[in-house]
Amino acid sequence: VMAAECSFDVVSKIDLAEVRNAVTQAQKEIAQRYDFKGVVAELELKEDQAIVIHAENDLKLKAVVDVLETKLVKRGVSIKNLEFGKVDPASKGSVRQEVKLLQGIPGDKAKALVKAIKDAKLKVQAAIQGDQLRISGKSKDDLQEVQALLKQNDQGLELQFTNYRG
Repeated sequence: VMAAECSFDVVSKIDLAEVRNAVTQAQKEIAQRYDFKGVVAELELKEDQAIVIHAENDLKLKAVVDVLETKLVKRGVSIKNLEFGKVDPASKGSVRQEVKLLQGIPGDKAKALVKAIKDAKLKVQAAIQGDQLRISGKSKDDLQEVQALLKQNDQGLELQFTNYRG
């Protein structure tokens, strides 16, 4: 009789409901704050995939980003899954920046995670399945070691471990 395989999935997901709540809270705070009175300072969530920030200048942009990040962290959304685009000039001397919401593990990062697991010589298999990884092995201890390893080598992503079987 073969030992049963244990497995889990490694995913990188953002709770979009919490992102929407955080953006709404940030918009409210910006509307009320004295240092934003009469200046361009706006946030907009685009199709649950990006947040567009529009501000009077780089300094105000930074202030808006700080407000947004604070609200996201308070709602349990990792800012590791934000990818800040470059700051572009916008109308009347203002600036605009797009912040992508990263969902899933990109291919290059998935390969790097699999390589790290293989290099650790643990008795597990790591398979890339779309935008997530499936880790399987006979020993729950090995699987826990993989989790510890991935927490240290997270490729700049917020990783979650789901779908336990075993």
